[in-house]
Amino acid sequence: MTDCFGCAVSAAYHEPLGLLSGATAREALASGMALPLAGGQIAFSAVATHRRGQAPRFQSIVEFNEAELAPLTRARPRWSGLDLDRPRIMGVVNVTPDSFSDGGAFLDPGAAAAHGLELAAAGAAIIDVGGESARPGAAATEPAEERRRVVPVVKALADQGVRVSIDSRHAEVMAAALDAGARILNDISALEGPGSLALASRTQVPVVLMHMRGEPRTMQQATRYDHVLLDVVDYLAARLTACAEVGIPAARVVIDPGIGFAKTAEHNLTILGHLGLFHGLGAALLLGASRKSFIGRLAGGAAADDRLGGSLAAAFHGIARGAQLVRVHDVHETAQALAIWQAVIEHDAERSPGPPAL
Repeated sequence: MTDCFGCAVSAAYHEPLGLLSGATAREALASGMALPLAGGQIAFSAVATHRRGQAPRFQSIVEFNEAELAPLTRARPRWSGLDLDRPRIMGVVNVTPDSFSDGGAFLDPGAAAAHGLELAAAGAAIIDVGGESARPGAAATEPAEERRRVVPVVKALADQGVRVSIDSRHAEVMAAALDAGARILNDISALEGPGSLALASRTQVPVVLMHMRGEPRTMQQATRYDHVLLDVVDYLAARLTACAEVGIPAARVVIDPGIGFAKTAEHNLTILGHLGLFHGLGAALLLGASRKSFIGRLAGGAAADDRLGGSLAAAFHGIARGAQLVRVHDVHETAQALAIWQAVIEHDAERSPGPPAL
């Protein structure tokens, strides 16, 4: 099984390597030995080119012309009013009885809204509200019930000036949430559901497209890939094309490789290890690995609410590879860690004497 959907077998994708930050990045950029990754704070000095049926080819950036690497280097434009030249946090609010991590904790709309306000105050630039569990094996929720769960929470948060995304794969729920004040569509089915693509085109709101196969109830039965990296990137490339065809440019799209969705633990680690490959699609990148089951497995069976350390490690692995957004449950802790990471990079760059004179 593959997600290529007719993509050209000869398609090549460039993965940035030799990643640098702080003073080292600044000096390498100034000397022409590195290029900026998506216009952000990370630079890269080498590239691996991936093609189906071939081993990756490793090359220095000086072997490419500017146009070839433009999708990797081009600064991502503002998205939902956010500058993406530095990492942003998306906080999770699950208004569900059965989510894998906090199911039932915020089923009451008042509690959910209060939690969302806490996450925003803690440093989340976006609050992602969902009313259907997407954990592996979860049964589908009727859209009417999903709508009943999320609309009061979205409205309460939006009325307080919070930037809200609606985490849904149903167009009617998306539409109701937008009417209530949501500003972003976050769809685990990448706008493949009936009416979703048309709604996104008509409303012109920013969207997040995630890779998944099937639906949450059955997705872990669909984990056979020809080449997990290229299958996932081909799928997202095809969805970006589908969006462009209805007037949704890549500038309005964030892509998400879907850690934990129709993927084994080994697949998750492979995608994380080559996360930079997704920058080659030219869209901003979101990583959602918070509290996922592969962290529990690697941490000796840790329960979902005992995976903070692993969640932080996964998030900062992504940030160090240029991910513009991380979707997390533990916003306070992530924001604190991000503040230190940011301070180190900025302090290092400020103190750098710059490249030596020739």
